[in-house]
Amino acid sequence: MADKFRVGKYEFSSRLMVGTGKYPTNEVMKAALEASGADVVTVAVRRVNLDKTGESMLNHIDPKYTLLPNTAGCYTAGDAIRTARLAREALDTDFVKLEVLGDERTLFPDNEALLEAARVLVKDGFTVLPYTNDDPVMARKLEDIGCAAVMPLAAPIGSGLGIRNPYNIRIILETIKVPVIVDAGVGTASDAAVAMELGCHGILMNTGIAGAKDPVSMARAMNLAVEAGRLAYLSGRIPKKLYATASSPLSGLIE
Repeated sequence: MADKFRVGKYEFSSRLMVGTGKYPTNEVMKAALEASGADVVTVAVRRVNLDKTGESMLNHIDPKYTLLPNTAGCYTAGDAIRTARLAREALDTDFVKLEVLGDERTLFPDNEALLEAARVLVKDGFTVLPYTNDDPVMARKLEDIGCAAVMPLAAPIGSGLGIRNPYNIRIILETIKVPVIVDAGVGTASDAAVAMELGCHGILMNTGIAGAKDPVSMARAMNLAVEAGRLAYLSGRIPKKLYATASSPLSGLIE
């Protein structure tokens, strides 16, 4: 049965979105993207050459992928808005992962500036995916102004700590109706599976794959973990119990 991943007007088969930074070479990046099974690939607008006629990482990304420009490195609402508009002109897309950072050491989002930038970009016709903290109240505010999804962090960017607060993620899932895409902090396949088993609609990751000893193998592992976690969520796990329950029926035993 088809289990499509819908974000605004977009529809995808894979629920794994993959970044393009930190790979040792472009060839490794290309192989990892393929192994990930991802449909969506994100690029940092401020860190790549958007002119494909010259030497650009974009020339190494297969056109089959949907590009998700991101505003990584922006620390003000105005800077993020300008960066998103530049990406739309250069890449001919209204899709944007919106980041407005508030601290250089932790890379936590500045939610006040994020809300300001998101409000402007939604009015401009962008399909906005905002990177935010795991705050259910902020998630609801972002949904209310028209964001197509929310992207709460699992842990600080690049930390590989996994989901530090699954309870907040669960509350966010119960609070809003737009897709919840875990972004930042996923370090290995079990982290991805946990996020999907919670009911998250998708995952975006970069460092967990690009920083692995074998990025291509890790990309495949993440692909399988996202698929397995989603299938487990849809299947409905058994309830947790304190005491044992016999696997075989106790009735009808032969004396």
